[in-house]
Amino acid sequence: MPQNDGPFERLFGASRNVISSMINAGETRLRLFVVELEEERSRLMLMLILAGIAMLLIAFGIGMLMLLIVVMFWEDHRLMAMGIASGILIALGLLLAWRVRAIARRPSLLKSTLSQFSEDRQHLEQHRETS
Repeated sequence: MPQNDGPFERLFGASRNVISSMINAGETRLRLFVVELEEERSRLMLMLILAGIAMLLIAFGIGMLMLLIVVMFWEDHRLMAMGIASGILIALGLLLAWRVRAIARRPSLLKSTLSQFSEDRQHLEQHRETS
C-alpha cells in the first residue's frame, strides 16, 4: 500500500529538519566559541608570562643604568643626573601605559564567533525577505 504523507506529516518532517539544522548550527557555533576561548586563554597566559619577565629584566637594566649615570656625575651634577633620569623614566612609563590602553581597547575576544553570528543573522534576514 503506498504511503501518503498528509499535510501534518510533511509539516512535522519539515519542522524536524529545521530543528535539527538549528541544533547542528548551534553546536558548531558553540564549538567555535570554546576553541576561540581556549586560544585566547593560552595567548593571554603566554603574554602575561613574557611581559612579566620582560618587565623584570628591563627594571634591572634601568636600575643599573641609573646607577651608572649617577656615579658618572657624582662629583659635579648628581642631582641633575638623577632628575633627568627620573623624568625620562616617568615619560617612558606614561608612553607605555598609553600604548597598553590602546591595545586593551582593541576588541579581539571571540571575533570569529561574533562574525559567524552576524553572518547567520544576515542569512536569516535575507531568507525572511525572500519568503
